[in-house]
Amino acid sequence: MLARWVRLWFGFRDPIDRGTYFRHGAGLMALKYAVDALLIWRFAGRVWTPLNYVSPLLSTRAELLRGAPPWLLPLLVAIALPFLWIGVSMTMRRAVDAGRSPWITLLFFVPVVNFALMAVLSLLPSRPAVQPPPVEPLTPAVDERLKSAMVGVAASLGITLVTVGIGVYLRRSYSTGLFLGVPFTVGYISSYIYNYRHSRPSGESIMVALASVSIAAGALIVFALEGAVCVMMALPIAWIVAWPGALLGRIMARRATYAAGAMALVVPFFVGVEPRATPPTHEVITVVDIAAPRDVVWQHVVTFPDLPPPTEALFRAGVAAPLRARIEGYGVGAVRYCDFTTGSFVEPITAWDENRLLAFDITAQAPPMSELSPYRDVHPPHLDGYFRATHGEFRLTPLPGGHTRLEGRTTYVVDMFPQMYWTVPARAIVTAIHARVLHHIQTLAEEEGHR
Repeated sequence: MLARWVRLWFGFRDPIDRGTYFRHGAGLMALKYAVDALLIWRFAGRVWTPLNYVSPLLSTRAELLRGAPPWLLPLLVAIALPFLWIGVSMTMRRAVDAGRSPWITLLFFVPVVNFALMAVLSLLPSRPAVQPPPVEPLTPAVDERLKSAMVGVAASLGITLVTVGIGVYLRRSYSTGLFLGVPFTVGYISSYIYNYRHSRPSGESIMVALASVSIAAGALIVFALEGAVCVMMALPIAWIVAWPGALLGRIMARRATYAAGAMALVVPFFVGVEPRATPPTHEVITVVDIAAPRDVVWQHVVTFPDLPPPTEALFRAGVAAPLRARIEGYGVGAVRYCDFTTGSFVEPITAWDENRLLAFDITAQAPPMSELSPYRDVHPPHLDGYFRATHGEFRLTPLPGGHTRLEGRTTYVVDMFPQMYWTVPARAIVTAIHARVLHHIQTLAEEEGHR
């Protein structure tokens, strides 16, 4: 009996009628819900409702698991993987039995839509059997290439979710292993599975790898693990890294050894033990010449009124835009607040040389951006301290003719690897903020100077 169930759940050959699909699908969903609810109740002390169960957001689970052991969330993700595999297998064979294209199984990877897909497939009748001509060989119910591609996508999605869960949510680290190792492994394992039983063209293997990377990236968005902006920035590099992974997977599949397939487990393990390096400090300096004396410019450096609404594409895409500056106190020890569209930066004054230098540390800051997402108020972990400003300065230098050179400096840290890649957009963001603030100060000072 158990062996028959295993073949039914994990196989990819025989079609499944709607009654079998409904009974086993409902039973497995109830089993998974019971396991999740029991673990969350036992170790988190909270009730896991059916509404929580159908929610696609990992943030829903993270909220319920607040205060629970850190290993519980990765464990729940790991438990979900065999159920994901079973769902893909049974859904593909049910689609074939109902006379539908097996490619609709891709909808199984889309949260919420997958429940609608399963409901529809539970109602559709089986396609009438058609006797093939006796001179032609029987065609497998499910195309071998499609079957292998689907299994590769499912395995890639599982590896991605597990590794992101370990690296980001357990270890709180955006490491090189996560950024480069995951797409390489996704390319490797999807191509390996695609070529395991039959060697297939390298072009097809690469396309399967790129599709697997794209679907895994989309899963990070629909599960609210990351926002669309961060994922789209990382995706081109992920495609490039997946390319050699796909070629290696195709080569290793020809050896047809389980050890070669087990190489896919190296990256989740490595991300779990990878040492966390201390990120370097970076600085952006922006200079603007203002047709006004230093004492006038100084007044608008210390505090300035509301800026006009941002029109730059970068800020319209969700990057935090400065709105105004205010200060409480006077001189060293005063606290300056720079309000952004996402919140306020807290800036205790460390140097106050009137008309010459204003320096401050940044002890608290708002999120650097509002991520794009199909969900409201999504807050991926990379918004919390992985890109942070630490120090700022305004320097005023007199110029001939009563003009002033205003120099803005910001020191910042990007705690995301590889540094060489992420510091490029970080520098662009800081430069855009400088330009917006300094030009606003320039406008205010020159208008006052011409009165």
